[in-house]
Amino acid sequence: MRKLLVFFLLFVGMLSAHASSMDKVRISLLTCAPGSEIYALFGHSAIRYENPDQQEDWVFNYGMFSFKDPNFVMRFVKGETDYQLGVMPFAYFEAEYAMRGSSVYQQVLNLTDAEKECLIRLLKENYLPANRVYRYNYFYDNCTTRARDKIEESIQGKVIYPENEAEVSFRSILHEFMQDSHWSEFGIDLCLGSEADQPIEERKQMFAPFYMLEAARGAMIHRGDTVVPLVLEESKIVDAILEDEPAFPLSPMTCSVLLLLITMAIVVWGIRKGRSCWAWSALLFFLQGIGGCIIAFLFFFSLHPTVGSNWLLILFNPLPLLYLPVLIYRGVKGKKEPYHGYNLVCLTSFMILMPFLPQEFNPTVVPLALSLILVSVGHLSIYYWKR
Repeated sequence: MRKLLVFFLLFVGMLSAHASSMDKVRISLLTCAPGSEIYALFGHSAIRYENPDQQEDWVFNYGMFSFKDPNFVMRFVKGETDYQLGVMPFAYFEAEYAMRGSSVYQQVLNLTDAEKECLIRLLKENYLPANRVYRYNYFYDNCTTRARDKIEESIQGKVIYPENEAEVSFRSILHEFMQDSHWSEFGIDLCLGSEADQPIEERKQMFAPFYMLEAARGAMIHRGDTVVPLVLEESKIVDAILEDEPAFPLSPMTCSVLLLLITMAIVVWGIRKGRSCWAWSALLFFLQGIGGCIIAFLFFFSLHPTVGSNWLLILFNPLPLLYLPVLIYRGVKGKKEPYHGYNLVCLTSFMILMPFLPQEFNPTVVPLALSLILVSVGHLSIYYWKR
């Protein structure tokens, strides 16, 4: 009887210690401010696990990748990049983002002991070698959506997020974080198609870390008749300032306008002299074709979302690059080139239709398109219209 009593007291003590231990455990959603690298422009999310009794403080990070992986660039372009869940001590995570100049915000989650245990178990299972790697998708399956989904999976109830009355799209959200990164914005705009301009619901907006942070602030957990906030408290745990790095002094728009002015001068000179500057035309068509190859590859072969509906394929396509040897040969010989007529009709039609197409175009493409139109106008003026 005494042994049974001792065992019972030990068992109760273990339960009490376990309950006390879990009560002290804190699990938080971390949101990191944008960095200077292109992959860090939009911020980052992770999950922090703190257990003071066990002196454990870990960060579960779904944003781990390596540029050294085989064929990383090609796999990224094709949309076949693999990311993985990484685990590191919070001290390392904190030091890394402080060194980058990125502040970190912590939102302590309002979880029950059972939900904490469930989330810890889910994260540990996800960290197993067979489970930690996943196929990354920037808009639909990234470091932020993975963290959100694991948190929701652990909750014994339903998380209701506040409605965002503002109408936003994938592109408009990206633009919010690229206001000072003009070349990155220009490059991304060239790749994204009309699908990126469609209004998206609140849940899809959470692909962006700071949209997730805002959603978590107003989110409520519904457990039957009980309604509690998702976030217990919020604080800035790393206060850092991102240092300005030297950037290319000219913006894409400035370069594009300069290109247009140079083209105008060359075309006017050619018309007055009665001969076309075929070398300049060849250079512009070469650049047009290179851009077209990239857009066409994304359009037809990439698994990235929103790149398969890009109307810029009319303006930038591989055809000029394929036809370039003929253009150069006829230019050197001073012969007529009917391709310029096709180019003029095609690009002029595109410019007229631009305001009516269901896609937001980067303004930089206007001077670029006008430059391509001008070289064709110059050739047609010299070899067709003046005779």
